[in-house]
Amino acid sequence: MSVPSGRVEAAAHEAGSRTAEPNRADRLIRQHPVLAYFILTFVVSWSLLLLIGGRDLFSGVDWDVSPVFGLAIIAMLTGPTVASLVLTARLAGRAGVRDMFSRLRRWRVAVRWYAVALLTAPAVVLAVNLGLWLTSSAFRPPIFSDEATAVALLAGFGVGLTTVLEELGWTGFAIPRLRLRHGAFATALIVGVIWAAWHLLQVIWVGSSTSGGVPMAPYLALYFLFAVASLTAYRVLMVWVHDATGSLLVVTLMHASYAACTLQIDLLVPKLTGGDLLVQGWVLSAALWLVVAGVALSRQRELAGQGEAREPAPPAAACSL
Repeated sequence: MSVPSGRVEAAAHEAGSRTAEPNRADRLIRQHPVLAYFILTFVVSWSLLLLIGGRDLFSGVDWDVSPVFGLAIIAMLTGPTVASLVLTARLAGRAGVRDMFSRLRRWRVAVRWYAVALLTAPAVVLAVNLGLWLTSSAFRPPIFSDEATAVALLAGFGVGLTTVLEELGWTGFAIPRLRLRHGAFATALIVGVIWAAWHLLQVIWVGSSTSGGVPMAPYLALYFLFAVASLTAYRVLMVWVHDATGSLLVVTLMHASYAACTLQIDLLVPKLTGGDLLVQGWVLSAALWLVVAGVALSRQRELAGQGEAREPAPPAAACSL
């Protein structure tokens, strides 16, 4: 297994950028770049969401009728990009920023990786909903009904485009640096859980208007937990794809495919509430973890032979959390 280029380039740029004596803030960022990224991402994202949508969020305005929900979410999505660009420029200068965008333009990878990126989410989501449809018509995928429209397809495309704002941070900055010290699976678990936690305010906003009679506290808890389970599983698959391709573009397309398929925009997922939504979410989470297990088993011989192919640790400032 080849060493993912992104993490080597991140370490090289950061090592090469140390030309002046850093101040205390720089030393802390260099010692803990990923932690600095997580903190800055949360601060920027949640501050913007609360600034734009806080009044509707806390006054109980349903997300699907709030005039500011979409703007608040788009503003939240800028957090990972802002954090990534600020910290990359601070740590690696213009060369580091150029390298990150070069990985976003890295499109020359095997066609099979585009198939994996674009078709994994639709296949799993459709299989889950077709299976659940056998138990109740509530789970019928809208694409098989008259409700499916060109507007829904355009909405899915639009949702997918926003994922570049996230992946410039999660995969552009955090994952290459975590891979300097951790295997792919551990890296994905760290990022997956924090990625899910970053969605907490969005989960509360959407969940508070979709409980469908289920008591709010347990409903929101179960809603958030299945978000953690499903997003972490999918992040494992995304990290494996990034390791294999070194392409930020392909990973962004994979994220876009998942976002377009799982949001309730009249494509593959019907507009569910209450217990039906929880059932669909938890079954989807289980299905994604089954896919992770299947891929892990298929990689077992390679991983066992190479022991996750860990290279010698780079300087501490480049690889610490």
